[in-house]
Amino acid sequence: MRAKDVMTVQVVRLSPDNSVRQAARIMLDHHVSGLPVVDDEGRLVGVLSEGDLIRRTELCSGMAASPEDRALATDARASAYVRRSSWRVGDAMTVDPVTIDEDASVSRVARLMQERGIKRIPVTRDGHLIGIVSRADLLQAILAAKPDETLADDEAIRRCIVTRLGENTGLESLDITVAVTDGVVHLWGVVETADCRRAARILAENVHGVRGVVEHFPNPSPQ
Repeated sequence: MRAKDVMTVQVVRLSPDNSVRQAARIMLDHHVSGLPVVDDEGRLVGVLSEGDLIRRTELCSGMAASPEDRALATDARASAYVRRSSWRVGDAMTVDPVTIDEDASVSRVARLMQERGIKRIPVTRDGHLIGIVSRADLLQAILAAKPDETLADDEAIRRCIVTRLGENTGLESLDITVAVTDGVVHLWGVVETADCRRAARILAENVHGVRGVVEHFPNPSPQ
């Protein structure tokens, strides 16, 4: 699936000239933790999230900078002051946010969310916002995914398992032999750790047509 297949297209958005108070109210009313910010032409110019707001001066007893801010250079400290003190969304937002193209794979979207620690990614076309993919959209994609119902014989199952063993599983360097009889997978090889044994079993179980998995791994050597 692609981003365009799972994205939300009816996106609540902000203007850079909205106030931070307006933005907070919109987030609460729509039960979202972040919103894209677009200019008058619909071009994405930033994102405002809860993370941008939790260090606002309204939440502090004074207007003191954090220890991290005090360690910054003069210009950077001034910029941090503006972000936590200005009433305008355009000043408080995160500029140059992570974005994706509508044809980006769902796996790439999930990987970016994990790597950047973010909950949503705007989808753009020629710089214009056309949708947004959130973690909730990815959960919906999991529910909507249909299992592979292609009929598979024993040899097709074996080839599929062998191929997947060479992918990003942690098992690539292990010499695992695979045989399949009447849909039952038999695994041989020197696989000493419990995590690798479990990964091999789950990898085989996830192949369509597998009726069971039998492990023939030798007992791990004593430590």
